[in-house]
Amino acid sequence: MTAQQLPDAGTEERAGLGEVMSQVARQLQQEHGDVEATLRTIAVVAAATIPGADECGISYVVAREQVEPRAWTGDLPRAVDTLQGELRQGPCLDAVWESSVVQVDDVAAEERWPAFAREASALGVGSMLCFQLFVEGDKLGALNLYSRQRNAFDGESHDIGLMFAGHAAVALAGAEHEENLRGGMAHRDVIGQAKGILMERYKLTADQAFGVLVRTSSLTNRKLRDIADDLSTTGQLPAAPS
Repeated sequence: MTAQQLPDAGTEERAGLGEVMSQVARQLQQEHGDVEATLRTIAVVAAATIPGADECGISYVVAREQVEPRAWTGDLPRAVDTLQGELRQGPCLDAVWESSVVQVDDVAAEERWPAFAREASALGVGSMLCFQLFVEGDKLGALNLYSRQRNAFDGESHDIGLMFAGHAAVALAGAEHEENLRGGMAHRDVIGQAKGILMERYKLTADQAFGVLVRTSSLTNRKLRDIADDLSTTGQLPAAPS
């Protein structure tokens, strides 16, 4: 998928906002449980859809200070998102926790985060527009838009960005849920295979075989699914430490 495939919401001559957002929703639903692909799609489509944006990055912020870049459209957003984690200041780390939208019209003149503003400006950022994607406990997801020009974002950018962030948050939640379900099913399959090996080899019942796996997990201080995976792969239970 490329930005050229998307209609531009910023001009009257092109598709209206309703069609833009419908196409955005269709694009985001195509990943089917692939969280990383969904994040990349959100970043690319946001940069192509929201007026004023040159680049986009998505980061997870943990405990208000640890920034984890997850998707980006180029080197600039990745570098700037990483910079916020290194300096422990910036729109993702501070104001986004207090407001769903943070706009920085002139990064070079920004006084809320002076060290960040100075270095981000040196990297070529003129203005920023940040949207909160989700908050789960002490973890936040942020959608960060970058322009190399000052004052690049206006009211239209704000309104379209809010609508886009809503679509993106729903798509991301759905992808994470589906991925978790698939992971849970895979774990159950592996445990079932391990139980079958023990039942056949030692003539155990299903409950007895599961008990062997649980005891081995406890004795080796390893997760049950890892014990089951080892047995299914090698045919052997790991030995407890002496």
